[in-house]
Amino acid sequence: MKITKHGDNLVKVTFMGVMNCYFVREDDGLTLIDTVIEGRAQHIIQAAQSLGQPIKRIVLTHAHVDHVGSLDELHAALPDAEVMITARDARFLSGDMSMDDDEPKDKLRGGYPLRKTRPTRLLHEGDHIGSLEVVASPGHTPGHASFLDVRDRTLIAGDAFQTQGGVAVSGTFVPLFPLPAFATWHKPLALASGRKLRALEPSRLAVGHGPVLEQPLAAMDRAIEKMVRTLEREEKATQAAASR
Repeated sequence: MKITKHGDNLVKVTFMGVMNCYFVREDDGLTLIDTVIEGRAQHIIQAAQSLGQPIKRIVLTHAHVDHVGSLDELHAALPDAEVMITARDARFLSGDMSMDDDEPKDKLRGGYPLRKTRPTRLLHEGDHIGSLEVVASPGHTPGHASFLDVRDRTLIAGDAFQTQGGVAVSGTFVPLFPLPAFATWHKPLALASGRKLRALEPSRLAVGHGPVLEQPLAAMDRAIEKMVRTLEREEKATQAAASR
């Protein structure tokens, strides 16, 4: 476990060199964003203790196993902490894998583990959690959310972007770290979300996999352009196959 501080309010906790969760400082305590894989609850609690503030809220960017893995353990240890996730991805926690009528029918990818813990609050676009604004960013999963700290415009983007192995929009194949791409549900939606997050002009980009980027706009632009080219190639290949 490695703890690094970024600015006045963001603390990154990294496990195994590639999985991040985050603390956001608020006046009443800490908001924890994501819980990484199973078996890390006590490490996360120890990290919070080292910061001298209690964990008041557990917020999930999406329902994949490397983001909700330690949720049940944390809830057992911190029963008074609020638990929040989007209404859409909350269904996956209880095993409901159905798709909405207006959603692309692409195959769900990545691991969606059952969790006993039920959210105490379901999140929607524009909600606020202390200093964080909820930004819907579907594509990696149907209900993926990112969180913008309105104090300094730090963007905590879960797997909507990655910086491990290179900066990329979710769904872009990165040879040095391809796992987010393999777990992405719908790449065109991921691209739209990447553009939406870039338009927020964040001052700092914090993601589930990889280092935190300061002044990330140029890197986000390049990642978006790369995804555009990727989708164009895939569309041409599909059209060529259909014409044979």
